[in-house]
Amino acid sequence: MSNKIETKCIVEGWKPGNGDPRQLPIYQSTTFNYENSEAMGKLFDLEAEGYFYTRLQNPTNDAVAAKICSLEGGVAAMLTSSGQAANFYAIFNICEAGDHFIASTSIYGGSYNLFNVTMRKMGIECTFVDQNLSEEELGKYFKSNTKALFGETITNPTVKILDLEKFARVAHKHGVPLIVDNTFATPVNCRPFEWGVDIVTHSTTKYMDGHGVGVGGCIVDSGNFNWLEHKERFPGLTTPDESYHGIIYAEKFGKGAYITKATAQLMRDFGSIQSPQNAFYLNIGLETLPLRVERHCSNALKIAGYLENNENVAWVNYPELSSNIDYKLALKYLPNGSCGVVSFGLKGDKERSIKFMDSLNLVSIATHVADSRTCLLHPASHTHRQLSEQQLLEAGVAPDLIRLSVGIENVNDLIADLDQAFKGL
Repeated sequence: MSNKIETKCIVEGWKPGNGDPRQLPIYQSTTFNYENSEAMGKLFDLEAEGYFYTRLQNPTNDAVAAKICSLEGGVAAMLTSSGQAANFYAIFNICEAGDHFIASTSIYGGSYNLFNVTMRKMGIECTFVDQNLSEEELGKYFKSNTKALFGETITNPTVKILDLEKFARVAHKHGVPLIVDNTFATPVNCRPFEWGVDIVTHSTTKYMDGHGVGVGGCIVDSGNFNWLEHKERFPGLTTPDESYHGIIYAEKFGKGAYITKATAQLMRDFGSIQSPQNAFYLNIGLETLPLRVERHCSNALKIAGYLENNENVAWVNYPELSSNIDYKLALKYLPNGSCGVVSFGLKGDKERSIKFMDSLNLVSIATHVADSRTCLLHPASHTHRQLSEQQLLEAGVAPDLIRLSVGIENVNDLIADLDQAFKGL
């Protein structure tokens, strides 16, 4: 089988046999039939593989998860109902009340609220850190009950690049896995496992779907973190699970332990499954992912250059610009391109920015990012609205920041639309 990602996006996941449909079928069924109770009983005891209820597993979902797993170079993956669910499961699978984890301040506002508000109510503490700190400074935030380190390959909405190797070294030095949200980069532009990351999450709603038609998420495990080496720190994986007759996941399932536990426990109890219909849409999007990502990046780079030279613009942040503070990190981790998201600020007050946004015709205002249509929003007023001024400052979300998600339209048409809006100021 080819290792080229363009080929994997087409052929991985669904493997049709003789006479099978060439396209991935939608298994739109809640349940699956068995000829005797013993066969189904083995499924409930995790003694056999198969399907019995779509809340836990579904053939359509599993085929798509297998494709994403192959793209990332992992050993196991599971789909979730959204990117939020993926990030929640990724942390909660190894954390419980009384535990602690560390996350970069420069993450998506929804993830920040999930970690800082909701999970805190569940008794799980999160400490937020500046991802530019040195390894020594980052190490000071670890505690005896710290269970994970979390960041985003390319941050949303500030478009900063995480130093993956630095974060991986710090995490492993303290005996915890590094979990990274790879939504913006996608495995086309970055495969975090190659840089020491242990677990990857995605909001598949974004570039992977690519068309804004289906909400979804995914978790992929590299299989590289040895849970048994840190047995006391991760009892959920290394001690008996009495709800499954005393199974010890790390011993019984080896490198598949993390995803098996997430499926058998969290999906069983929380039920945030991706619908087979959405998984089908996602699979169609994945087939063209490399083509679209290349266009997103080339368009974004041209527009970032246009904005950088526009007299109305106060600042531009795009990692592929040679003037960008993260340019060297982008060359290291994202040599083929970063993403289609550009952040920038206008000269003048907030009202001037609002007038500019409202004057656009081709570019729409939408609470979305990373699909085929160009859109933009003002994070401080929209996606990060729940954060205080201090929290916005810590996350690097400037009051004037506009997040522009560049689509795959003709780039000259996009620049013309931006230009007419600027002239209207």
